[in-house]
Amino acid sequence: MKHELIDVAEPNLLREQFPYDAVPRMIFDGEFEKPDPAPDFFITDTTFRDGQQARPPYTAGQIVAMYDMLHRLGGPNGVIRQTEFFLYSKTDREAVNRCLARGCEFPEVTGWIRAVKADFKIVKEMGLRETGILTSASDYHIFNKLKKTRRAAMNDYLEIVNAALDAGLKIRCHLEDATRADFYGFVVPFVSKLMELGDAAKLPVKIRVCDTLGFGVPYPGVALPRSVPKLISGLRRECGVKPEQLEWHGHNDFHKVLANATAAWLYGCMYANGTILGYGERTGNPPLEGLVMDYVSLKGDANGMDLSVITEIAEYFEREAGYRIPANYPFVGRDFNVTRAGIHADGLLKDEEIYNVFDTAKILGRPPRVAVDKTSGVAGIAWWINSYFGLARNAQVEKRSPEVMEIAKWVDAQYDDGRTTSISDQEMETQVRKHLPRLFESARLAG
Repeated sequence: MKHELIDVAEPNLLREQFPYDAVPRMIFDGEFEKPDPAPDFFITDTTFRDGQQARPPYTAGQIVAMYDMLHRLGGPNGVIRQTEFFLYSKTDREAVNRCLARGCEFPEVTGWIRAVKADFKIVKEMGLRETGILTSASDYHIFNKLKKTRRAAMNDYLEIVNAALDAGLKIRCHLEDATRADFYGFVVPFVSKLMELGDAAKLPVKIRVCDTLGFGVPYPGVALPRSVPKLISGLRRECGVKPEQLEWHGHNDFHKVLANATAAWLYGCMYANGTILGYGERTGNPPLEGLVMDYVSLKGDANGMDLSVITEIAEYFEREAGYRIPANYPFVGRDFNVTRAGIHADGLLKDEEIYNVFDTAKILGRPPRVAVDKTSGVAGIAWWINSYFGLARNAQVEKRSPEVMEIAKWVDAQYDDGRTTSISDQEMETQVRKHLPRLFESARLAG
């Protein structure tokens, strides 16, 4: 289908959806897209590009260590298919060279550059096969930031892409602010031209759909440009973009970042882009560990991934990168599988599956735990002792045992005296030493 650029004298800021003096609006247009997943889908990573825009730069050594963990997490089948890098600083270039020297097929090292011809030389010198190029799509960017018309912006983008293709590079065009762009007036004509250029060069151009301010929503009945299903389906239908040429890149301004990425998969986008722990510019990107979990949920199989590396990555981030993970952060936070309610602890004692999302000990190396406080009761204290000391089932303490009852009295006394914080592991261990010394006399626990 032929779509011509709609040039306009003034920017179309879609004020019916983006009033600015109010919260953005979701408009339902009465049309619903049906899911049409790609034949396969993968994860891509931008920890070393977008992830570095939210913190002090990583050292080259830290990047290499994290790259190795991404390789192990993604497994031999390359579920984590690519990772992208800035190429401008000495540290970034050193990290790229050291990661390339690893000789790993996955994740493939790719670059990100400005839409400047001279930057292609950097990509070629680094030995990379693919690079991303910024191609802003909304009138907010074209008119108000670049100070250009739509036609001038598109012509400039196409000139840069042509030069890159002539240099033999695989190109990934980043449609910045796509969820605020005029879909039929600019996005479709521009992407259609990109498809033509790629076909002519026999180097298919990849389209990264960027939800720069997190305006995207995963609902198929919402009007363009906010509906992720309609954006992905529309690019496939109107521009002939194949699933393997589509990548989703989101931000979490409205708490929908993972749902949007998964919706992109379900409507035919092969690649979902994320960062370790979701750490990225402003509100962050789709968390890589969340994408991994949704991938397994949709596929029904880990496809060779080693999910226990998620725990290792989180520990490395805290230990080496100085990042403090919120205690309640899913899958890796200190308390993500910790319960404080006594009634929940009682359920855990009977069957941990009642209050644990899955076998976290087997899958993530993180057995469920109970935090002891004023609501824990004897069930919570018994669970804490059994899990903290890793007691075999036939050696576990019972919640009604005299020793547990004595520890419970001590805990109750703490809160009767006005305490408001949880009991620390160290305090609990002291009480267990006092009331259950036999546990420490065991050769198994002596070390």
